[in-house]
Amino acid sequence: MQTILLHLLAASLYAGLGIHFWRACIQASANQPRRCMSPTERIVMLTALATHGWALQGALFPGDGMRFGFGFAVSLVVWLAVCFYWIETFYARLDGLHGFVVSAGVASSLLPLIFPGQHILANAGSPAFRAHFIIAMLAYSLFTLAALHAMLMAIAERQLHSGRLTRTFANLPPLLTMETLLFRLIGIAFILLTLTLSSGIVFSESLFGQAFRLDHKTIFAIVSWLLFGALLVGRRVWGWRGRVALRWTLAGFTTLVLAYVGSRFVLEVLLGRAS
Repeated sequence: MQTILLHLLAASLYAGLGIHFWRACIQASANQPRRCMSPTERIVMLTALATHGWALQGALFPGDGMRFGFGFAVSLVVWLAVCFYWIETFYARLDGLHGFVVSAGVASSLLPLIFPGQHILANAGSPAFRAHFIIAMLAYSLFTLAALHAMLMAIAERQLHSGRLTRTFANLPPLLTMETLLFRLIGIAFILLTLTLSSGIVFSESLFGQAFRLDHKTIFAIVSWLLFGALLVGRRVWGWRGRVALRWTLAGFTTLVLAYVGSRFVLEVLLGRAS
């Protein structure tokens, strides 16, 4: 019951902040210049993040073990992505993105209540496994934030080319600023994904209690790693940007989602199985 209330409280805080941001976004695009996130807004957003994180911690680690499932996987990934975004607002002006990010926070807070299925993870008490798990979730979250950036950039670019830029997208940061942030996120996430894959392959027996095997999750993760690696090489060598970069980003993210979250969705939601 306490976990449910915490999820609802986090969703309410995100929602209230989202309404505030959307109103400010419309007003700023109409007759006011953009402004940075105020100290009060930062505190409210941090409170929502703390509440959301507390709810996830109680659900994922009920004791010495660890429980995980589709709803909690997505919720944890988005929570980490919003945490990174909150930190990034100290270094970059991202005013037009606030409403989109907290809207994702609302959905991710409620998702564990809609899809409460969980299964016990093997070797969850091992420090090595938890380190591997944390690194993997950090990589997922950064790629999620990068994918959100890519989708918004694609929509804004299409509206710019058509000459019909809506108020919402007119208040986004400049495309060059978003592109710089996009590749910063992808670069860090790629390093974390590399660590996740290499540790999972080399230390499979100590992490998972079994020898390494090439299952569908590993294959999708490797394909995603190759796609993001090719994108970073293309950016550095051939200067890839714009639509080419956005397509590679979304392709890599889609493949990465299929690696774990997609498989949990099929098992828990479509097939109704916990493991």
